[in-house]
Amino acid sequence: MSDQHAIAAGDYEASVAGLGASLRRLTYRGRDLVVPFGADVERPDMRGALLAPWPNRTADGTYEFAGHMHRLAIDEPARRTANHGLVANLPFVRRDGAAHRVVLAATLEPRDGFPWRLALTVTVTVGADGLTHEVEAQNVSDDSAPLGLGVHPYLLAGPAVRDAIDAWTLELPADAAMVVTRDRLLPDRIIHIDRHDGGVLDFREPRVIGSAALNHAFTALRRDADGWARARLTTARGDGVELAVDGMYRWIQAYTADMPSAGPPRAGIALEPMTCPPDALNSKRDLLVVRPGGRATATFRIRGLDVA
Repeated sequence: MSDQHAIAAGDYEASVAGLGASLRRLTYRGRDLVVPFGADVERPDMRGALLAPWPNRTADGTYEFAGHMHRLAIDEPARRTANHGLVANLPFVRRDGAAHRVVLAATLEPRDGFPWRLALTVTVTVGADGLTHEVEAQNVSDDSAPLGLGVHPYLLAGPAVRDAIDAWTLELPADAAMVVTRDRLLPDRIIHIDRHDGGVLDFREPRVIGSAALNHAFTALRRDADGWARARLTTARGDGVELAVDGMYRWIQAYTADMPSAGPPRAGIALEPMTCPPDALNSKRDLLVVRPGGRATATFRIRGLDVA
């Protein structure tokens, strides 16, 4: 159990847990927009957690950076990977806030496999346009540090019941996706959406999810004139939820939660903003390099959608 930070404004209410600065609950006019979890239970399936200094998996927990090899602890033994970074279980403390906003902070200290110190700040705000989540990572080490950022919300268009997502419509404006290996969920290749397996991953135009099983990182995101890419999840009536990511988030991981550790399967869909893809510490693809004293900031928004 960790500290809970409740905020509210207009039609939105949210709660952020201190552990991992996790988005525990978000409602719009009383309707859940993310799969919630109780304040007194262990957070299941990384729901709402901050993922840093890398999201997703690092193969064998090893990588090279600036001429040195590093070895991370393996926390997913069955796949021999280091998964979802080092801060999901880090306690964040409140630094500032108001009725509609909370600012949480923590320091990731150097350790085996990641010998850099990062100062992390998460600011969560609710207002008329929904929830805004901003994460800032500052390198307070003497050397440049590799960095990837991500967040792990499970979105809802309706009630979180078994196989609910099968009837929902997904719009994900991505022209490419990363195909992963079946056994370890590590990168195999990047494909163009409409050239892979008859377009099974093509959600650029809204379509019903049906039986599609997704655990893929999508990229080449189509953006609005303001630079935001917007994914939408809606019911047959047209109400639902929208995730918008800024230009720092170049990837969105979509996971249909077919085998959750808690709750019914396929009750919600994880749409995870990520600055880089799986195993970026090795591939270096879209991996950020933050100089001493430097900062990296990434922002996403979630808002409720009403029936047109």
